[in-house]
Amino acid sequence: MVGFSTIFMRDIRVAFRRFSELANPLIFVIVLALFPLAVSPDPARLRQIGVGILWISSLLSALLALEGLFRGDADDGTLEQLILSPVPVGVTVLAKVAAHWLVTILPLVAMVPLLALSFHLPPAALPTLTGALLLATPTLSVLVALGAALTVGLKRGGAIVGLLILPLTGPLLIFGARATDLSVAGEATAGPLYLLAAFAALAVSLGPVAIGAALKVGLE
Repeated sequence: MVGFSTIFMRDIRVAFRRFSELANPLIFVIVLALFPLAVSPDPARLRQIGVGILWISSLLSALLALEGLFRGDADDGTLEQLILSPVPVGVTVLAKVAAHWLVTILPLVAMVPLLALSFHLPPAALPTLTGALLLATPTLSVLVALGAALTVGLKRGGAIVGLLILPLTGPLLIFGARATDLSVAGEATAGPLYLLAAFAALAVSLGPVAIGAALKVGLE
């Protein structure tokens, strides 16, 4: 736990020195604010397209910080030192992914309820939307970290990783949007939420091992 907390707090401090990472949620807000201006102001139409727009924008926003997840530490040699340290690689990866989630994704999830109101989603559906995002985003963070680890040896691998990772986010998009749609319709949402929770548990338990292996290969 000491190693985890040390790496976690170190990445938090580094992230707050990089304004570009903290600005990702602001880009998300701007993009979503433009959609109601570009389409019909009809509440029914906005409500119909709002769920899909919210989820797609959330996934794309999380990918914006992909390039910097391991890149800075790999360039200055810090990543090699972390891998060679007594702290298990899986713990190191989990701490870095947790810091990435806290800095780049949690603010985004906190903004979603307010942004959803601009698409005239009923207030009763907002807890389900927020809960679905909280369940889906850990899996998304692990996928982003895996893509970043696979291309850590490349100078500019962001575009390649985006092409690799985006298809894998399909189940998250499908079940997350389905849970939100069911909530809007006043129906039970347990099924999709359970599936998102299962994905999150699988990703958090097995993802750090796969990411650690990818980092070792990428740094050789």
